[in-house]
Amino acid sequence: MSLNSRNLNVDHDKSSWKEECGVFGVWNHPQAAEMTYLGLYAMQHRGQESAGIVTSDGEKLHLHKGLGLVSDVFDSYKWNDLPGKSAIGHVRYSTTGQNLLINAQPLKADVRGKPIALAHNGNLVNSLELRENLQKQGSLFQGTSDSEIFLHLLSRIGGDNWSQTLPQALEWVQGAYSMAWMGVDRLVAIRDPMGFRPLVIGRFSDSSWVVASETCALDLVGAQYVREVEPGEIVTIDSRGLTSTQFKKSSKKAACVFELIYFSRPDSQTFGHHVYEARKKFGESLALESPVDADMVIPVPDSGVAAALGYAKQSGIPFEWGIVKNGYVGRTFIQPLQGMRDLGVQIKLNPQKALLKGKRIVVIDDSLVRGTTSKKIIQILRDAGAQEVHLRIASPATVSPCYYGVDTPEKSELIATQMDLEGIRKYIGADSLAYLTLKGLFKGLGENEETFCAACFNEKYPTRVNT
Repeated sequence: MSLNSRNLNVDHDKSSWKEECGVFGVWNHPQAAEMTYLGLYAMQHRGQESAGIVTSDGEKLHLHKGLGLVSDVFDSYKWNDLPGKSAIGHVRYSTTGQNLLINAQPLKADVRGKPIALAHNGNLVNSLELRENLQKQGSLFQGTSDSEIFLHLLSRIGGDNWSQTLPQALEWVQGAYSMAWMGVDRLVAIRDPMGFRPLVIGRFSDSSWVVASETCALDLVGAQYVREVEPGEIVTIDSRGLTSTQFKKSSKKAACVFELIYFSRPDSQTFGHHVYEARKKFGESLALESPVDADMVIPVPDSGVAAALGYAKQSGIPFEWGIVKNGYVGRTFIQPLQGMRDLGVQIKLNPQKALLKGKRIVVIDDSLVRGTTSKKIIQILRDAGAQEVHLRIASPATVSPCYYGVDTPEKSELIATQMDLEGIRKYIGADSLAYLTLKGLFKGLGENEETFCAACFNEKYPTRVNT
């Protein structure tokens, strides 16, 4: 392969794709497609724009994917059209304007005459350079997703055994990738050398295996958790069982700390931590760092619940459900009401006036990004009769975008880059405002900051990026 390696170290275009996704795979199960459907359903929070499943019957790969939620894409679907005992699936979230069916995953292609499918969670920071080089050499891209680059690289390298040549293709890419690959006779799971995104292994029996972005998916299908796919590891599952290869080692580890703050489901185990307990610890650390004299602690549902419980426990202030969330509000309901956007927060969140009237309230949320939603929440609490509203954020101030698979605003849109703490407090209308410090965050985790990526908080990117 003759890609111009000189171009692979330049900074990437900051407008490239940033997405959060979920991948799932099953090997040797009589209901592989149905199990994959359930696994994706458990990880719907990781992506709501599209969903898809590829199955293998031992000779061919069969694909069904579409735009929308898992339940929509597979509504009344005939499972006989997805035959086979092995499958991979994907749920995807994309940035605005890029939600196209051609970008929905899994991606399926013939690579040197062999059918292969791919499901990818993460983002490549050198995707622009790789795409330009591959196009100059004749590669024709079908979509705009950086995930397609893996297939073109693999095709260029060649070889009779695609899973054995994968390490050569991976040498060219930089950034975050936790992936499930499917051939007619094997399932392959891969995690990048820095381990940005989670990926775990489970099993039904000695010959039936599962891989997933989160352990909550294993729980739903009844699989037993085995271990994480290690950073830089390729796990191959075929008729011989499970085998492992370390394709690349990195002295630097960069697990995304925001997985523990927000993205992972609270009932998952991510990077060795029970997510719910980690978030409670964040709340406890926040109470120690930023106490306030108040009558009750309330969460912003659902993102602030665990941290609010931790804050209440540490502070001794009673926890209350001061805001009730309407769990049935979705995009299909909001979109027709474009002329009523100001009602968005009120439609989703309703304050309990009888509980809040005349009370001093500590409101806990997981993060504060643009500040617009927090401002509206504080206003509806004041309208409900709250005497004081103190906002506490169970993570540090977000000061920089993510380039490794999380959809975050541009730096200029982040409120913490435009105002100081007092300016933010005045803008959102709180009586007081405090963030959890980075030190307090990792103290709550009991971890060394150096093993995580916290670039959105400290701008210390593990790779070169164009900031």
